[in-house]
Amino acid sequence: MTIALEIQVEELRAELRNADPAERRQIEAELEIARAELRVAIAEQEGAIDAAPPF
Repeated sequence: MTIALEIQVEELRAELRNADPAERRQIEAELEIARAELRVAIAEQEGAIDAAPPF
């Protein structure tokens, strides 16, 4: 799963470099979400957080 997220982050970074101002905010938001998802996935793999719901 992390590989797919890493690829998504790199693709969004590439899009951001070539984005016009109208698209920039949307791509930045998508990039922020993808980076957060990647951090969570890595933390789950390392056992730093528990992916199970608390109930």
